[in-house]
Amino acid sequence: MPRRALVAITALVLALHWLVLSGVPLHWDSPAQATGRAFSTRSIAAPPPPALPAVATAPAAHTARAAAPQPAERKKPPARTTPAPSTMGAHAALQLPAESMTTGPEAGTDAAPTATEPIAPPTEVAAAAPQAPASGDVPPAPPQEAPTGVDITPPGAGTGQAAHQPPPPARLPPPTRLAFDVSGQAKKLAYNARAELLWQHDGNRYEARQEIGVFLVGTRTQRSVGTITAQGLLPEKFSDKSRSEQAAHFDYAQGRVTFSANTPQAPASPGVQDRLSVFIQLGALLAADPGRFVPGTQITLTTVSARSADRWTFTIEGPETLDLPSGATPALKLQRLPRKDYDQKAELWVAPAQGYLPVRIKLTQANGDFADLLLRESSAP
Repeated sequence: MPRRALVAITALVLALHWLVLSGVPLHWDSPAQATGRAFSTRSIAAPPPPALPAVATAPAAHTARAAAPQPAERKKPPARTTPAPSTMGAHAALQLPAESMTTGPEAGTDAAPTATEPIAPPTEVAAAAPQAPASGDVPPAPPQEAPTGVDITPPGAGTGQAAHQPPPPARLPPPTRLAFDVSGQAKKLAYNARAELLWQHDGNRYEARQEIGVFLVGTRTQRSVGTITAQGLLPEKFSDKSRSEQAAHFDYAQGRVTFSANTPQAPASPGVQDRLSVFIQLGALLAADPGRFVPGTQITLTTVSARSADRWTFTIEGPETLDLPSGATPALKLQRLPRKDYDQKAELWVAPAQGYLPVRIKLTQANGDFADLLLRESSAP
């Protein structure tokens, strides 16, 4: 009995254990499935929380998408621009305003036609560029400006043919050395100095050299060299030197004057003068036919400095007797009045007894500064 009871009890316990052990997993599986379903549903619902970052990144993605087309569209205009490499600089300049106007995606799309519209004109300009050289052949045409020749206008004459009377053959003075006393004003400060004008020629070539020296300040030297023709002086080089030297070079074969200062070229043909030779050339014209140059007559000729060229008109003022350091001297006065702001006023007195060389020269700047050269003595060079 005890064994049977023990066996029965053992069998009963084993049966209960099997039932319990076999039933628990099934119970955990159903909750596990339930929880799995809960997790699965929550995993579906879970994206909303990440959806917040996703929503936060969505505008960035949207802007990235919006921005992405713009580079693509910006790349298109250059693609259209590249066929004209010669006008790339102009295209880049024209594209900058178009790009600066693209403030949004819509503007970015509108920018493409805006950029392409100005691109066409440069190609037209490039096509027109070859025409520029065609007009660039006009350098020989500077003579059409009538401009570098000498115009003599009698008193009361208009701008008709009388204003373009040919000058008489020039009559040059013999080689001479002229010494001047100089009084002047520079930056509102008065000064006194000495100057010398050396005029030399051999009948074929000439040299004119003027030097002004100021005590404790230094010297300024102007020099003109060239050839002599029946019409007078034909300058080849004019230099102006104080601390450094600047020069103008006359190329009549090319019809131009070039400057060492790299300033724009000027037209040149026979009759053009420089700032030093002009005073001798005027005297040579007067000496050739004194009776022709009555008061009121105007002489216009191109005058070249070391940096530029301009048309200067001198008017015959009339005879005067000057009280000079060299003594009383009969002279004929010519005056050049400024035509525009900052022009230089030039007054010139030439003496028949000195071969119509200048015996007094007064130059006045627009700011009131001036230099007045009065003949002290003359001699052979």
